Amino acid sequence: MKLFLCEKPSQARNIARVLGIRQQGDGYLQSNNTVVTWCFGHLLEMLPPDAYDKAYKRWRFETLPIVPKRWKLEVKKAARQQYKIVQHLLHTSSEVVVATDADREGETIAREVLERCRWRGATFRLWLSALDDASIRKALASILPGAKTEPLYFAGLGRARADWLVGMNLTRAYTLIGQQNGHEGVLSVGRVQTPTLNLVVQRDLSIEQFKATPYYDVYARFAVSNGQFTAKWLPPKTVADTEGRCIDPSAAHAVIQKIKGQQGQISKADITREKEPPPLPFDLSSLQQDASRRWGIGAKDVLDTAQALYETHKALTYPRTDCRYLPQSQRAEVESVLAAIKRSDNRYTPLVDNANPTQATRMWNDKKVTAHHAIIPTATPTNISRMTEKERRIYALVCRHYIAQFYPAFEYDKTVIDVSIKDERFRTTGKVPRIEGWRIVLVQNKLNKQDDQNQTLPNTTVGETADVLKATLETKQTKPPVRYTEGTLIAAMKSIGKLITDTKLKKVLRETSGIGTEATRANIIETLLQRDFLQKQKKQIVSTQTGRALIAILPDEIKDPITTALWEQELDDIAQGRGDLNTFIDNQTQWVTDILHRATQQSRQNNPMSQPFSESNREVQHACPDCSSPLQRRKGKNGFFWGCSAYPHCKTTYPDNRGKPGNTKPRSASRRTASITNAGELSAKAGSLCPQCKSGTLVQRSVKTGKNAGKPFTGCTDYPKCNYFSWQSQ
Repeated sequence: MKLFLCEKPSQARNIARVLGIRQQGDGYLQSNNTVVTWCFGHLLEMLPPDAYDKAYKRWRFETLPIVPKRWKLEVKKAARQQYKIVQHLLHTSSEVVVATDADREGETIAREVLERCRWRGATFRLWLSALDDASIRKALASILPGAKTEPLYFAGLGRARADWLVGMNLTRAYTLIGQQNGHEGVLSVGRVQTPTLNLVVQRDLSIEQFKATPYYDVYARFAVSNGQFTAKWLPPKTVADTEGRCIDPSAAHAVIQKIKGQQGQISKADITREKEPPPLPFDLSSLQQDASRRWGIGAKDVLDTAQALYETHKALTYPRTDCRYLPQSQRAEVESVLAAIKRSDNRYTPLVDNANPTQATRMWNDKKVTAHHAIIPTATPTNISRMTEKERRIYALVCRHYIAQFYPAFEYDKTVIDVSIKDERFRTTGKVPRIEGWRIVLVQNKLNKQDDQNQTLPNTTVGETADVLKATLETKQTKPPVRYTEGTLIAAMKSIGKLITDTKLKKVLRETSGIGTEATRANIIETLLQRDFLQKQKKQIVSTQTGRALIAILPDEIKDPITTALWEQELDDIAQGRGDLNTFIDNQTQWVTDILHRATQQSRQNNPMSQPFSESNREVQHACPDCSSPLQRRKGKNGFFWGCSAYPHCKTTYPDNRGKPGNTKPRSASRRTASITNAGELSAKAGSLCPQCKSGTLVQRSVKTGKNAGKPFTGCTDYPKCNYFSWQSQ
């Protein structure tokens, strides 16, 4: 019997439908000699340290490092019934076709089950790029031998074990260090999440430490025989910064006085026809970036939406891809895909009808196609009325990028004019669209704004005179870097390799290297938000005090994105059959051991690392509404919640809402024991400054109700901005 092992039930139903299998069993679909069954994602999970040794239940430096000699997996409780079904089916099968998602994680989901069930029969691989019927039939006609994709499984094991080693060991070590310095709660350290956090922290610090400096732009309005134009002064290096901006105001003023009423000469007048090809189809990262820029949609939202368009609507090809190219073999499907777009949404009919399906385009490139090709629409029409607004937006974006490939290049005339006058040089540029081409499909407004560097310029010739009509000086300020959005953070995670300037590292680190994968980057950002290391402020991503404090105490090796990028490169080598799993894990183990040795020494030496956490603790962002004490985020048996720091005197608690107190009523409203009144504002120490905010004055107040009614405490007059609180002895 042939067994198809899928990743999820919906995937299994799609494959079974194409195979003509209709008979429903308990946890599978079957015909006479073929069965299709499924997992629910990972049926197995890695066990925590205390499953290896009870001594690990208590977090202590003495038990670190924790390095399993034999890695243990256990069946998830919620998946036990389905696991037994798969196990039984394997015992009655003669061959298995792995039909999980065609990526590293999908390979691991299936292979770990086969390994646990001690499968030794023939193994094959169904490699799917989309879940529409045509794509499934195409994949069924070219099933791969299992050995071809098995290295992906080894890479998946390497990823999971490295994450476990780093997460379990370093999280314990730095949580213990944090506790020594007054921090409550777990300080999670991760192989990918910590370098990602560091990117945001460093960007935030550079913004906050940025000091604007003035620079000076000089503009001149020139008249030539065929019209007028504005040009900008090109300052010499002696008065300019590294960006070519004038930083000497006296030099700028001198230029204005020097050229007023003078006549210059055209020293350069170049007009060149430029061609700009359409942007390539999307990979997941570029789709997340574009959706973030256009609509502020979060990275995980984009992934979930694209996944629904792939699985539920069969409208898009596999979304978790890192490739923006298509294989030559798919050129035969162009007309079918374009026809499906028209049938799905007739608003695209004019765009499709004017497209040229036979046009050569740079997206056809077999050498650049990896495990998956770019995200494109499928050749199966879809019903957009069944889509959510977000799904329609993402689908439309992918469709337009595909249609644009079959339109001419955007052509424009690029003009550069230089004016020489009194030993000074002025320059202006112009961009005049000539053939809109693909921009008809992808509406772009970048070239529509008119300014001094993007103007329609008159025809001029070299040697022609240019009269100065007016000269002006504009004083400007340098600007700090912009804060990350989810889209730009995804881009930074993906392109770490492009940021390297070290020549030795450049030889080792491929330019395409990044941190995380297409499938995991969105979840990494979401995890950092949930753990209160990052926060969203409208579209921007910013680091919290806790996130900064953690980064401040970690050694560079943990938080440096280059370290993780090199690891991802090694995992990719394993996936390609060029690397060795055991060597990778041995190196990870040694690396973790070295870090732990230094962390232990820091702990024993009472290294002065408390400042970041004491600063974090002092910055009270949320006050108890009943007693003004700081609310603290804690973890109970049901997850995180917020409780009053004056417990047990005040027992107010709130649910946790992504790292902040929830907006609902307190959990223990009936158990409140204190309510504060501004009772006379008697000064505890007349005129004394608040030790927390250094600006307010300490005053004495008293509890209004409850068992502590009448009990005095000291608070700050800047409440609620400052939440300093201290009980007073009676």
